[in-house]
Amino acid sequence: MNRPLPTLKPAVRTIAVTVLLWTAITALGALQTYSDNLRGGAASHYPSLFVKWFLEYAVPLIVLSAGLSLALTRWPVLLERPRNVVGLFFGLVLVFQPAQWLYMAWLRGYLPIDSAGELRQLLMKMLLVGWFSTTGTFAAILAIHYGRQARARELAWQRSQTDMLGLRLALEEQRLLALRAQLEPHFLFNALNAISALVRDGDKTLALGGIGRLSDLLRYALTASVRNTATVADELAFVRDYLDLQRLRYGERLRVHIDGVSELLEQVACPSLLLQPLIENALRHDLDCREGPGDIRLAFKRDGDTLCIRVANPAGPGTPANPGAGLGLANTRDRLRLMHPSASLQAGLQGDRFVAEVRLPLALAD
Repeated sequence: MNRPLPTLKPAVRTIAVTVLLWTAITALGALQTYSDNLRGGAASHYPSLFVKWFLEYAVPLIVLSAGLSLALTRWPVLLERPRNVVGLFFGLVLVFQPAQWLYMAWLRGYLPIDSAGELRQLLMKMLLVGWFSTTGTFAAILAIHYGRQARARELAWQRSQTDMLGLRLALEEQRLLALRAQLEPHFLFNALNAISALVRDGDKTLALGGIGRLSDLLRYALTASVRNTATVADELAFVRDYLDLQRLRYGERLRVHIDGVSELLEQVACPSLLLQPLIENALRHDLDCREGPGDIRLAFKRDGDTLCIRVANPAGPGTPANPGAGLGLANTRDRLRLMHPSASLQAGLQGDRFVAEVRLPLALAD
């Protein structure tokens, strides 16, 4: 079995990258000096130049780069405020720069110093040595770490957004499952009540027919419970079967007029079990609240890029302003909102009728 290659620790990786980078810069600098010497007719030996460049220039800057990088990684607070950066730079000037001068003076044989004059001459020689490379290295290390911090913040923000979206999706899915768990028993209990009423009336033939229709309805309801959406046409077919079941109970009193049926209903997606709670609500506030035949109207109409579905039933003088504020309509409204932000359900009195209006975007069904 192949084992994964061990990864370097961050500190070791930082030092290794620093050494490789300054070695490459040293090779280029020594090559430039070698080329200049050849053009000037001076004798030159590239390996000697490379060693000289590496020892005099690369070694101090390797120490500076690796040390500064490790310090900023260990203590990122050093970059939090401008005054910290300024203090870090002046500490570099006061500590590292003199140490670099002494190191270069030692390599070049300028030490020991026997008099104040020799010390003054040494300072004049070293005064301009290393300033540019030291300052440039300091600025480059700061830029790299600022870039890393910005990238880390961006990645953290992206992870937080992803986590929030994932959490929100999980919560919405759980809420949808809870809504279904409420809706399906609610429908089942109402259907069983319709059949039990037939049994109480002693009409066994109609009761048996109702049980068969209920079996068909439950088969559709179980299928709908494992998918988020259906077509409006499928929901209409389910409602027709539901009305046939309810007709066993209400008989000729159940009158439902359906208008606007077209091929468009095959193409519009909607939450599963959308229409049945609206029809059930109309039955409950029409036939169960008064004598005589019912007058429930179900209409489909295209309005621009929206399909409008209206379920209307008569409302008597004593009907409350919002008789459909129960579980069925509340769940339907929530499920529409979860399906699409522009989907909606409005319910209320309009004259002498109670109207529930669903608006669905004309999105193609799966």
